[in-house]
Amino acid sequence: MSISDFAIPAIFAFVLIFALIKKVDVFTEFVEGVKEGVKTVSEVFPALFALVISVGMFRASGATTFLSNAISPLTDLIGFPKEAIPLAILRPFSGSGATAIADGILADSNPDSFAGRVASVMLGSSETTFYVIAVYFAATKIKQTRHTLPAALSGDVLICVLSAIVVGLLFY
Repeated sequence: MSISDFAIPAIFAFVLIFALIKKVDVFTEFVEGVKEGVKTVSEVFPALFALVISVGMFRASGATTFLSNAISPLTDLIGFPKEAIPLAILRPFSGSGATAIADGILADSNPDSFAGRVASVMLGSSETTFYVIAVYFAATKIKQTRHTLPAALSGDVLICVLSAIVVGLLFY
């Protein structure tokens, strides 16, 4: 057993002892926190549900393959690996889908290959843009996203380009 095995029980004990010292009704506060959490989930769930369904439909339709083939001439010009194009397309939409694609790239191409390293850098450097916008903006009740989507997608494109360039410079 390591010291990290005691972290959660220690935090829990600290909160209880602190609440006893401050004379706080722990159960009532816990129930209030659960009420707020359920309210937040009810506000965020519709956007999250719509996003999950959309990503599933996108992948099942074959659009990822179609888009990969359509943009591969452009990605060839900048030296971006063909194996990582589906990852670049799906990453802004789905973290789990992108992880599955990256796992496939690492299994097929080898983690030390150019495609494997680019996929790893992209996965670690990018964000699920649409998920973040849908969930966080719904939670904060922001209706007008204005420049958020163009700025975030510009960042995603830049991450794809720079991941190929940096991996190429550092390893090849």
